[in-house]
This record gives sequence, C-alpha cells and structure tokens, in this order.
Amino acid sequence: MKFIDEAKIYVKAGDGGNGAATFRREKYIPMGGPNGGDGGKGGSIYVVADRNINTLVDYRYTRKFIGKRGENGGGADCYGAGGEDIILRMPVGTVVSDLNTGEILADLDTHDKKVLLAKGGKGGLGNIHFKSSTNRAPRQKTNGEQGEEFEVSLELRVLADVGLLGLPNAGKSTLIRAVSSARPKVADYPFTTLHPNLGVVRVGAEKSFVMADVPGLIEGAADGAGLGIRFLKHLQRTRILLHLVDIAPIDPDADPVRDAKAIVGELVKHDPELAHKPRWLVLNKLDLIPEEDREAAIKNFLKAYKKATKYDGPVFPIAAINGEGTKPLIYAIQEALEQMARPEIEDDDGETADHEEA
Repeated sequence: MKFIDEAKIYVKAGDGGNGAATFRREKYIPMGGPNGGDGGKGGSIYVVADRNINTLVDYRYTRKFIGKRGENGGGADCYGAGGEDIILRMPVGTVVSDLNTGEILADLDTHDKKVLLAKGGKGGLGNIHFKSSTNRAPRQKTNGEQGEEFEVSLELRVLADVGLLGLPNAGKSTLIRAVSSARPKVADYPFTTLHPNLGVVRVGAEKSFVMADVPGLIEGAADGAGLGIRFLKHLQRTRILLHLVDIAPIDPDADPVRDAKAIVGELVKHDPELAHKPRWLVLNKLDLIPEEDREAAIKNFLKAYKKATKYDGPVFPIAAINGEGTKPLIYAIQEALEQMARPEIEDDDGETADHEEA
C-alpha cells in the first residue's frame, strides 16, 4: 500500500436537539402542567490510535465527518435521543492539529489512545425546567447548542527509538537491512528511499529497538531542495540520531566533512530542538578503503570534522554492506537506550541516583 503520512479533513460534531414546550393534556386533568422534554446531545467525534492501521490513506478519499444531530425533545416528558458518536481510527503516531491555529488537538502516541476531537452540542431544555411557583405554565424552552467543528491536519510521525540521518546514498537503507528484517530499496542512485522505513533491531532474546530510515537530505533541504525537509518530522520522536557519512565517496568532487557539516546545518535550520538530540557519527563504507589506509582515513576525517563542528560524541566506523562494525554499534545503542529509560530516584542526601533492581 502506498505510504500516506499527511491528510487534511473537516470534522463537525452533531448539534444538540431542541427542547420542547408542551403541556399535559388528558381527560379530567384540564390544568395539566408542562411536560416538554430536553433535546438529545449531538454526536461527538473521537480519534483513536490503532496499531493495525499503517497509513492515513483513508482520509485522503473521505475528508468530511459530520456527527449526528440529537433528536428534539417531545411531550409527556420525552427526552430526545442523543446523536451517535463517530470514531475515527488512525495509525499510532498520528498528530492531529487545528489547521488554522496549529494547535495540537491530539497526539496518538500509544495503541488504543482515545481523544475527544469535536464535542457534540448539548441538548436544549424543555419547559419542564422553567416551572415555578409564579410560572405554572411556562412556554420557555431552549434550542440545542451547536457541535464543535474544526479543519484539522493529520500527520503520521513514525515511532522509532533511533533515526538514520544523512545524504542520499550514505548507506542508511543498507544499514537498516543489515541489522533488521526491514527490506527497503537499495540502489546506487540518490533518493531510493521515498518514504520512511521501520526496522526492529533485535539485540538479544528480549532486547530490541526500532530504527527508522527516512529519505536522504541534501544541502538546501530546509528551503525545499531535493525531497525537502518533509520527512524530518519522523525523527522528532526518536531518542538517538545516527548521522551516516560516506567516508569513501566515489565522486571525486565530494567532500565528506563539508557534506556532514551541511546536514547538521539543515537540522538547525529546520528544528533546533531536533538538532540537539543525541547524535552519533557513523562512518560508513569502510569496505571501499584498503584496510591499511582505514585508520588514517578515519583519523583525518575526524580531525577536520571536529574542528569544523566541535563534535565530541561517539564515533562508529562500519561497512553496512557486509555488516562490519555493526554489532558494536547496535549493542552501544541498546545500552544507551536502557540508560535513557532508567528512572531516577532520590537518595537520602536529596541527590538523584539511577534506580537499580535488587
């Protein structure tokens, strides 16, 4: 199925039904009092996260969702029935925002999470509510309230622990194929990845993490060059970014240091918060460098790159095509993720300490 990660829809909850102004009219009861019932509540619209749904494609074809109106109240104290609610099921990771204000209305980040998107209008009051000692035959009633309505944007942001970042042909798809069961397209031309791919990386019998491969960036992506910055939102939920660099480019005009620095610049231009996520440097395609020259190539790259960017994070030289160096990388990722997930508790001195199981 085609990957659809964005859509725009209109939602309108049902209006409440009107209250009734009626009176009891029965034989032998000439002065029957008011008995008009309330109107029913309008149907609300909910969004629910469903892990069995992978795309937003259904919302590309059906774009209007209007809730049922509540029934009007009736005589003999009859209350109108409420309108049926509408449940919109969406992939886990969908963010629902008001199209006009940009306000996030729902973040469906866990399976079965249910959020009220548009509330149905309250039903109007019947005249039974307006009876008093001074007003024995009230003719007042109220109309039902209008249901909420929104134009909303839907964005599917993939949920992954680790995101792959780099130029086209840096080897991101090859890496995710090497360490997981995901099988993204791999070829020797740019932009073979046209939508995000997810792979589960199993480190042990009960240990694993999810890795996301998104389309490659080029310099100027933040201004719309190449595939643009569209898919970077998928990296916003990740906890670690792996910045893949082709350390042995075939193009004689390519400069790995310049290109790696440009990617960091695009991150900062797009989202400074994303740029400050933990980012590890992965030097790929070692297999294209003679073994006796690898140490010097790595040393020279790091010297120039660190001088240009002040980078002081982890560095992993690998050859994704044959898996060389990938095991130390995935073990280090698993350990780092476990450290991030470990809760902190206060010790007796009021200082925080990592929680350890007894």
